[in-house]
Amino acid sequence: MSLWSYTYEAIINRRNRPVASCHSTLHLSWGLWLVGGLAAAAVLLPILYLLVRVAGADQGTWALIFQSATLSTLGRTLGLALTVSLASAIIALPLAWLTTRTDLPFSKLWFILGTLPLVIPSYVGAYLMVASLGPRGMLSQLLNSLLGISHLPAIYGFTGAAYVLTLLSYPYTLLSLRAALQGMDPALEEAARSLGQTRWRTFWRVTLPQLRPALAMGSLLIILYVLRDFGAVSIMRYNTFTRVIYLQYSATFDRTSAAALSLVLVSLTVSLLVIEQWLRGRARFYSSAASARRTPPRITLGTWRWPALFFCAGVVTLGLLIPAAVLVHWLVRGLQAGERLLPVWESTGNSLSASLLAAAATLVVGIPVAYLSVRYPGRASRALESLTHTAYALPGIVIALALVFFTTNFALPFYQTLPVLVLAYTILFLSQAASSQRTALLQVPPGIEEAARSLGRTPRQVLTSITLPLIRPGLLTGFGLVFLTAMKELPATLILSPLGFKTLAVQVWSAVSEAFFAQAAFPALILIVASSIPMAVLVIQEHR
Repeated sequence: MSLWSYTYEAIINRRNRPVASCHSTLHLSWGLWLVGGLAAAAVLLPILYLLVRVAGADQGTWALIFQSATLSTLGRTLGLALTVSLASAIIALPLAWLTTRTDLPFSKLWFILGTLPLVIPSYVGAYLMVASLGPRGMLSQLLNSLLGISHLPAIYGFTGAAYVLTLLSYPYTLLSLRAALQGMDPALEEAARSLGQTRWRTFWRVTLPQLRPALAMGSLLIILYVLRDFGAVSIMRYNTFTRVIYLQYSATFDRTSAAALSLVLVSLTVSLLVIEQWLRGRARFYSSAASARRTPPRITLGTWRWPALFFCAGVVTLGLLIPAAVLVHWLVRGLQAGERLLPVWESTGNSLSASLLAAAATLVVGIPVAYLSVRYPGRASRALESLTHTAYALPGIVIALALVFFTTNFALPFYQTLPVLVLAYTILFLSQAASSQRTALLQVPPGIEEAARSLGRTPRQVLTSITLPLIRPGLLTGFGLVFLTAMKELPATLILSPLGFKTLAVQVWSAVSEAFFAQAAFPALILIVASSIPMAVLVIQEHR
């Protein structure tokens, strides 16, 4: 009997059916809280490390925090984060809708290509943007030879940083919106259309309000990503708070001041999360009807097909094709000059294995965090959810140094081993998986789970056979997000990876830091191609 047959039978005969015992419910909730507690303990490690570091801080350290320059930098960072999140939403919303709900040609291909900018490291993306669009970049040289235009506007500063970070981070919102659109019940939209509403009014009054959690989660991830970014803002010469933290770590070797500044970043993140949870409210984003979920019919674009194709092609060109073209240019020029390329196959295998392990671990750990926050709302579940987001806002170097401190003092055999590296990835990116799963779970009516319980199914059976299949788009989205971001993670990989364990991101960074751009181009291109294959598999598996 199918899930929907069970639901129908439960609604008709609910009074005649025995309800499963409370013992199994308590067993499941305790199991979820146990896993959630372990996740909270892991996420708390970096924060405890920071508190230990600042325990002996002098007055000069605290004076540094409250300097006007520090507060001004914090304000500039927050302004950049809000700008990037808004611009990313403007790009991601139409792209998600076009690739999910319309008859756009090659829609799955556009979606896969649209997610790949996420795998480009921010420092590489910024280098590529400067090389292509900078005052002396490839576009400037082309315009000078064709039209005699010798100067282009500078792309450094706030504008350049916002441009680069938007093109590299909009896939966060794109993936979240696509999962929400796939999990949405089309009955509400069909009802609005049957009442005479146009497609445009239906989108604004019915579809868009249901996408609010996905937009909020995607925007929150982008804000936290911008708060922790160092590479792009450094190359674009825009001073942000994380850049100040990195300079304290690397230039002055003052870990106490850097830890104090990191705690300020934690406080800012907590404030943002409190605001986000207040704005979230108690709205419901699922249908109370017990109708089966159906794939909504594709909307025929008609004459709008060409503008839609132009928009998708423009986004993919700016975010992926131009950077890839510059990489190919560097590679060809280097080969012509006789440069020898470094082998990348071992690094590719290391990147794929570590990223896949991290994505799988984060997927499993994220389920209790998301489930507890939606089905057991309260102070404890909200605190657990906030902790996962707080860790994501911290720079990777903070997470790495915290794990170095922990392993060298309490778990020396695990120092610089693959499990610790995967643990670092899990701490860093748990927010991505839990956010995607939570957005999908908000669209699942609790009545379906209650109906299955009334038919005698245990809570564990309901979770594994009903709830998890219904939130499959969110599970796949979280897996893809963690995989893509783990592929490019640099600071944690440099500090925590086992001896001789090089990844593609490490190879790219080593070559770029020494200005060997041809040697950097080859692993960067492999990084993009290697990431596209698992994403293509996930997209193909969506409707199976």
